[in-house]
Amino acid sequence: MKTFTILLACTFLFFIKTNAVAQSPSEINEKIQRVEKNLIPNIQTENDGPMTMQDRMAFYKVHGVSVAVIHNYKLEWAKGYGYADDSLKIPVTTQTLFQAASISKSLNSVGVLKLVQDKKIDLYADINTYLTSWKFPYDSLSKNKKITVANLLSHTGGLTVHGFGGYAIGKEIPTIEQILGGKKPANSPAVHSMYEPGIKSEYSGGGITISQLIVMDITHEPYDKFMYNNVLKPLGMTGSTYTQPPTGVKSELLATAYRYNGKALPGKYHIYPEQAAAGLWTNPTDLSKYIIETQLALQDKSHKVINQQTTKLRLTPYLNKNAALGVFIDSLQDGVKYFEHGGANEGFRCQYFGSMEGGNGVVVMVNSDNGDIMNEIVNSVAKVYGFKGLNRSKFRKEIAVADTILQKYTGKYEISPKLTFAVTLEGSKLYGQPTGQQKQQLLPESQNKFFLKKIDVEVEFVKDDKGEIVKAILYENGTHDAKRLK
Repeated sequence: MKTFTILLACTFLFFIKTNAVAQSPSEINEKIQRVEKNLIPNIQTENDGPMTMQDRMAFYKVHGVSVAVIHNYKLEWAKGYGYADDSLKIPVTTQTLFQAASISKSLNSVGVLKLVQDKKIDLYADINTYLTSWKFPYDSLSKNKKITVANLLSHTGGLTVHGFGGYAIGKEIPTIEQILGGKKPANSPAVHSMYEPGIKSEYSGGGITISQLIVMDITHEPYDKFMYNNVLKPLGMTGSTYTQPPTGVKSELLATAYRYNGKALPGKYHIYPEQAAAGLWTNPTDLSKYIIETQLALQDKSHKVINQQTTKLRLTPYLNKNAALGVFIDSLQDGVKYFEHGGANEGFRCQYFGSMEGGNGVVVMVNSDNGDIMNEIVNSVAKVYGFKGLNRSKFRKEIAVADTILQKYTGKYEISPKLTFAVTLEGSKLYGQPTGQQKQQLLPESQNKFFLKKIDVEVEFVKDDKGEIVKAILYENGTHDAKRLK
């Protein structure tokens, strides 16, 4: 009788626990509505009220948005907003494909590490061991150090070419060898050494493209075919493709790319033969399958492509604190960690986060050059679901500063020999503009300290003993002095 009582009690506790986790469709829908109605900018002021998805899409001139939320190792919901093609009024659905841009690198690393796991590649061997159709041109800048596959995936190879612009529909498409060699019709420079490998992590899409060629030379298969059969299909990402341009996909499923002003790219999108670095077409629903599998593999609860040991290796920062193999690791408040990656192709922006513990995450994709709305959506999701660390919003209080004081801050400030910061006054508003970047308003939080609304940057103006402004201090990932130029 005692044993039966204990079993009954355990059964009752289990029933309570499982029902506490399970959510009804109405409860999930209520959370979706809260996310949609409470978008939060990274920098909030007392004048900022609740902002809706529709309002912010209109504000940023973003035609289409697609979102997926992962909760407790499951895709809790996914939803599309706006139009995949505004002129044809084709709505965004959960099946609509967006260019994943640099998120392509995350899935690429899964494919490369599958070859490592199968002992077809040594992660720490010279890349020229595997390259047969093209050889990396080592020179004196590499200081006789060899670049490894691990260097490529972690951006520690000391290599050039940050990213790629793609090719307009109808333009001649170069081969991978032409791209790496910087030979026409390639529109990017050759990939070569900037300094010796293993010194620091400096982002290189060029290095990732070398890993693409290694996959092709090792497997003797087209890259897109290998990735579909060995990564995408096993993960259940059957709606996704690395094929450039996509074949066998209905045109209405391909989102049209749009500029900041809301105008479509000629030809609707660019083609990216640099498939590993920027060529994946996918959606948040499919990317959620990759995130969840990564989380389960890390717990040794699944191994559809790579096992727990290889997954741990993939998610371990290689040289610095955040650049791992194909992903970046964000260590946030209370020890919470996320693996993540963002992406930016012509007319597309995207971002995903997956928690290292607990099975939570979010994916946002837009068909626009303006990705500012993505941060606001992530902040809203994090607030509604209580995802620690992902709500990056900060509150700043704006005060009034007299025009006569603002005028004293105008001028040019030198951050570095090649980077200046121009400060101008237009009406009663102060603006700052770094070299080659957009002008942004500086909002006062004190008489001499200002903040930006879009990103977490503060600017403090410093006087000398005579009351003259002599420098500005920029607070962004540390402090940066900028001497005022006469």
